[in-house]
Order: sequence, then structure tokens, then C-alpha cells
Amino acid sequence: MNYRGAARKFLESSGISIGDIIKITTNDVFYEGMLLDRADSKEEKNLVLKLDSGYNIGVDITEATIELVGKGEKPKIELPPLEIKEEDEKPNVSILSTGGTVASIIDYKTGAVHPAFTAEDFLRATPELLDYAMIKGEAIFNILSENMKPEYWVKLARSIADEVNNGAYGVVVAHGTDTMHYTSAALSFMLDTPVPVVLTGAQRSSDRPSSDAFLNLMSSVAAAKSDIAEVVVCMHATENDSYSYIHRGTKVRKMHTSRRDTFRSINTAPIAKVKEGKIKVVDKNLEYKERRDGPIKLRDSIEPKVAFIKSYPGIFNESIDYYVDKGYKGIVIEGTGLGHCPEDVIPSLERAVDSKIPVVMTSQCIYGRINMNVYSTGRKLISAGVISGLDMLSETAYVKLIWTLGQTEDLGEVARIMHTNIAGEIEDTSSLQHFLI
Repeated sequence: MNYRGAARKFLESSGISIGDIIKITTNDVFYEGMLLDRADSKEEKNLVLKLDSGYNIGVDITEATIELVGKGEKPKIELPPLEIKEEDEKPNVSILSTGGTVASIIDYKTGAVHPAFTAEDFLRATPELLDYAMIKGEAIFNILSENMKPEYWVKLARSIADEVNNGAYGVVVAHGTDTMHYTSAALSFMLDTPVPVVLTGAQRSSDRPSSDAFLNLMSSVAAAKSDIAEVVVCMHATENDSYSYIHRGTKVRKMHTSRRDTFRSINTAPIAKVKEGKIKVVDKNLEYKERRDGPIKLRDSIEPKVAFIKSYPGIFNESIDYYVDKGYKGIVIEGTGLGHCPEDVIPSLERAVDSKIPVVMTSQCIYGRINMNVYSTGRKLISAGVISGLDMLSETAYVKLIWTLGQTEDLGEVARIMHTNIAGEIEDTSSLQHFLI
């Protein structure tokens, strides 16, 4: 159990276990219900009960009396075999899980939660998926997305390639939202895919009435059947459940901590929207790669030792020198405005370049593009050998440098690749229209 401190000692000394029915009396009020385990926490004085009403409550036991009403069994979910009828006319879509909260099975009687890792799990959580496709599922990781690493991107890319080469008509990747745009960018550079690869997640878990998991998953399977043969992110387009957007994997960013429409396309429009399973292109002038025959191409060589540094007033040279001295292979600076940093640190950036470490400049501004020719500081950065990140998102530029250094160590070739539009990460213009969307 996850109880600790005074609560754990009391439960163990009283012989009370998870699943038992107990009565807690405090301040002349009593609560009776099933004892549930709690989320891992440092809290030591609360117990969690499942009431007959179905609600879960936390009760402070500091000055409470507790009575064992009856012994019970630890809440668990019984999962009988699920019969899936094969239908030849429906395409095969693979769902690969990396963790996150996009799908789970909840037993509202006991409060037990079972994460969705297999095809059966996803279909139990969202049986409507069978209206769109035959579903195959596999767990690649079971991690919180903040624990994602560049080497995990490689494993995920290889797993996607295996699914496509084994006949998947499209692939959906269930992913935590916090770093989804890093992973979508990485997969965009690593995969030249003939079928859609769709990342999706949930801002709110499946046991909440306001969960966005259902619409996101349904829309993503529809997107996996479309002719948009790129790595994309498919998530809520609005705060309600009206439709979803399909965003290019290199031009999307999480913009809000909790809103359901947190993902937005930056410096471009979404590729399409998904409503009731139907795909509609948003901007007819926006080109995208279309579904085609042939094998998927895997380009998964990377160099993970790249630093990502934010410029700020008062930043010290040591912030740059540290990574040079530690043998880092590349540096991305998230500069201010058009691509600036304090002149004091330019000698350290020049030292990095002289040490054959490419330095790429991006902007803390979400919209717009880098132009280091406008002001004197920018021109000094150019003279120092700093590479412009153009209109790439800072996160995309960081991921692209990791990938680029896996292709070459030559500084000139690194600059050329960083300025080459590989996966739609660079726009010729950054329209004000897209800022207003």
C-alpha cells in the first residue's frame, strides 16, 4: 500500500487492509466505506474511502476513531477474454502505448484503475474504435512523458517501423502530453513514412467526466486512416468535444497546462480537422505528404549530448563553458526577440564553435522567426559562427540538432541540414494570420 507514517502504522496494527469496510468517526460525524489505496504521497494522516454513493473521500484521522466493519478483498478488475471479430474490409491500425492517460479502464464500484496497454485494453476503454478499424495494441514504454529520453525516441521509431512493415495501415502513439511535441518532432526526422503516424494523449484522465481521452483517441484512429502520411499530433481543437485538429509533428506545441485544446500549430495552420470521423483540410495551400506504397524509411542515428540553454538577463559565461568543458556535441540557445543573447556570453559561444560544437539560435517568442542581421548583437553572433534557427520552434530545433549530429559531425554540413526543410519544420514566411488563430 502507498500509506505511510501514522496512517500506515495504524492500519497495520489494526489488521486493516485495502478493500476492507471501515467506519471512521470524527467530530461526531462518521463515514463508512471501502478503504482504497492512495496515490503515492508524503501525506501521513489521511485515509481514502469509497462510499456507497460511489464517491471517494479523504478523511483526516488525527482525532478520529476507526472501526473495522468487515473484511474485504483488495479492489481489482476482472478482465474476461474479449472476442474481436475480424473484418477484412476494415484497415488494421496499430496503437503503441508509451504511458500517459489517454486510455484506462476504471471500475467505478471499487475504484480500481487498469492502464490500457494491449489492443483488448484499448477496446474495453473505447469499444467504438472498432467502428473505424481493426485495432492492434502494444506497450512500448510505461513512463511519464517527462521521463522520455532521446534513446527512447529511437526505440519508438523502430517499433513504428516494424508495425508499418508488418502491414499496419496507420499507427497511433499514445503519449503523455508534456513532451509529446518533442517526440513528434523526433519521429518526424527519424521516419519517412508512407502511412500516417499519429500521436495523441489526454489532458484529463479517463475517470473524469471532462476527459478528452475518448475524442482524442477516436479522432486519432480516424487520422491514421487518412491520406496524411506524416508524423502528426491529433488533439482537441476546442474546449468542448466538437472536433480535433491534426497538427504537423514539427510545428506543434503544448500551450496551456490543463486546457483540452492545449496543442496549437505555430507559424502555420493545422493540416486538417477531424469531426465525427471525417477529415477536412484546414488550409488548401498547406502541402503535406500523401499516403503511398512502399516501405517506411528509418533514419534513427542520433547524438543525445546536446544542451538546451535559455538566455536571460545576467546569464553567466559559465552557463555555456560548462557544456563545452563537459564534451557536449551541440548547443541550442533559446534567445530573446529576433535571436539575441547578452554580448558577455558571445566569447563563450565563439569558443564552442571553435571547438567544433555547433550552436543554434532560436527565440523565446513562440511566433515569428530568427533574424540576426537586424541588430548589432545578432551580427556579432553570426560572426561567431552561430547558426540561425529560422522559424523553428526551440524544442524542434533542439530535437533536430540531436538528429542532425547523428548524421554528420561536420560544422558546415550541420548548418546546411539545420537550414534544410526536412519534415515541414521550416516555413518560408511566418504569417500573422497563424498568430491570430
